[in-house]
Amino acid sequence: MHRFLLTPRWWGINVFVALGVPVCLFMGTWQLGRFEDRVATHQEATAERPADRAPAPLDSLLPVDTKTSGRLASASGEYAEQLLVPDRRLEGKAGFYVLTLLRTDSGKAVPVVRGWLPGTADAGRAPAAPTGRVEVTGALQPSENSGTKGVRAEGGLPAGQLGVIGAASLVNLVPYPLYDAWLTVQTPADGLVPVPAQAPPNTGLDLKAFQNLGYTGEWFVFAAFVLFMWVRLYRREVETLRDAEAGLAA
Repeated sequence: MHRFLLTPRWWGINVFVALGVPVCLFMGTWQLGRFEDRVATHQEATAERPADRAPAPLDSLLPVDTKTSGRLASASGEYAEQLLVPDRRLEGKAGFYVLTLLRTDSGKAVPVVRGWLPGTADAGRAPAAPTGRVEVTGALQPSENSGTKGVRAEGGLPAGQLGVIGAASLVNLVPYPLYDAWLTVQTPADGLVPVPAQAPPNTGLDLKAFQNLGYTGEWFVFAAFVLFMWVRLYRREVETLRDAEAGLAA
């Protein structure tokens, strides 16, 4: 009765099931692994940024990763060029960052966001940076890119303004080497509002993380559906053959 399993039609069905189920299980497991990775990095990033940890030298925290992002970093040197970063929102309000390049003792410069002000970017409202040698402490952040939330990457900004905070966007604006990171001062002066440190990219339990979890369920459902359809087709074939043997076939 089961010789039908060796027919060309059933060979095709069996090969499809034999390949389809493992592929679905593999993809489901891979998506589950992606979700678990995001959970792990989110927990790691949160655990590694205690507010009371003493500042560490900037160079000791580089390159920026999930463990060092948000850590308090210290650097010394002299402030140089000042730029404004427009269209940045804080607590639901529109405003701009006041960013000043700090030329450190190493010869390289690090962008320092000294604070935020509400309204349209206006150089006349931005307080001047302190002169002379300074010691700066701020939360370490990775360089932004065109995919970073909130950036203005399309260009066309007036002179003295910057859309993306990062070495790649500053390299043509200043004549000295740059750190691939930036600092946000948590205790600003001159009426500036502190810009809180952001979690490292791709570490939060955001929509993408739960999409991975949803895709996990979908792939496992596909695997179960393939097996269900194989069993259903098998039972229908067996019933048809039994009916034929009993003379009940139409």
